[in-house]
Amino acid sequence: MKSISKLLASTAFAAIISVASVNAAESIKIGVAGPYTGPNATFGEQVFSGVSAYVNDVNEAGGINGKKIELVKGDDACEPKQAVAVANRFVDQDKVQAVIGHFCSSGTIPASEIYNDAGIIEMTPSSTNPVVTDRGFDNLFRGCGRDDQQAVVAGAFIVDTLKRDKIALIHDKDTYGQGLVDAVKKTLEDRGIKPVLYEGLTRGERDFNALVTKIKSTGANAVYFGGLIPEGGPLIRQLKEQGVDVVFVSGDSFAQKELIAAAGGPANLANVYYSATPDPLEDPSTKGVQDNLKKANITPANYTLYGYANAQAIVAALKAGEDLASQAAYLRSNVVDTAIGKLTWDEKGDIKDFKFVFYNFDDKGTPTLVK
Repeated sequence: MKSISKLLASTAFAAIISVASVNAAESIKIGVAGPYTGPNATFGEQVFSGVSAYVNDVNEAGGINGKKIELVKGDDACEPKQAVAVANRFVDQDKVQAVIGHFCSSGTIPASEIYNDAGIIEMTPSSTNPVVTDRGFDNLFRGCGRDDQQAVVAGAFIVDTLKRDKIALIHDKDTYGQGLVDAVKKTLEDRGIKPVLYEGLTRGERDFNALVTKIKSTGANAVYFGGLIPEGGPLIRQLKEQGVDVVFVSGDSFAQKELIAAAGGPANLANVYYSATPDPLEDPSTKGVQDNLKKANITPANYTLYGYANAQAIVAALKAGEDLASQAAYLRSNVVDTAIGKLTWDEKGDIKDFKFVFYNFDDKGTPTLVK
């Protein structure tokens, strides 16, 4: 995994990264928006690594219709206001022709309004809140699954596989985290199961002992968490420290090795599960992609492959035509062979037949598919 440079840590948002030294008038600019600073910077760096690896290959092969690609890196730190600032800069100053991002749903939703008004195609590698694509934007596509898809399989997994019936729902009050928990809540209630607790914590918090005490008092035997590792990891650790015997289930944001340290070590992950797409690293069809990343000294981590796949889709759309109508029609009418499998999109811009599976952890903290 690439480290975050001092330059990125000191910049408020975007820095232009030229993948090839070309004249701006003869290039195609793609904005890559996400968190490059702050507690979720690892995710942004992984996405950008995957995007840049694929774009380098495209440029070496001659670019898009003879034009080389430039990447414009936009740091939104997963903050909605900063995401809007990045979007305005992409449109007004950088003149991008496509966007890969944003990462967090809370940033994607307001920023996408700007790209929609400008008629710029956008694909998010990670924003799972249903609102992202439910607004009917022709330009907006999702390169990942939806919370309501994830929620259905999560509810069934907790009740039918883990055999738990006293479920505490905890979210981080963010668009992604709360949206995911709300979808799980609806799924459980549709099955006649009322959660024993529905509670929000604040992003940036690290002391959850009062919340842990409240969870313990409900007699919960399962916790479903909607949020990210910086809060989820300490919550897991503090549940263990207080001796609260629950299974802990979360979404795809837990598919990162940083969870091990945040949770206090692999021993604390014994009863932790998360839903995600089937591991692309286990798919033989991605071997060529993995080899390309390794040659570029890039670790093929989860969101690296999502970045690579989203870049493959965006480049395919840009090759289909210079206008948004042609680009959008291509994605809705064709299968794109990507690093995370063969993808095609429905009228909303969601991937058709997106699949979720569950993972837990072995004694070394390595994710293991639940069969």
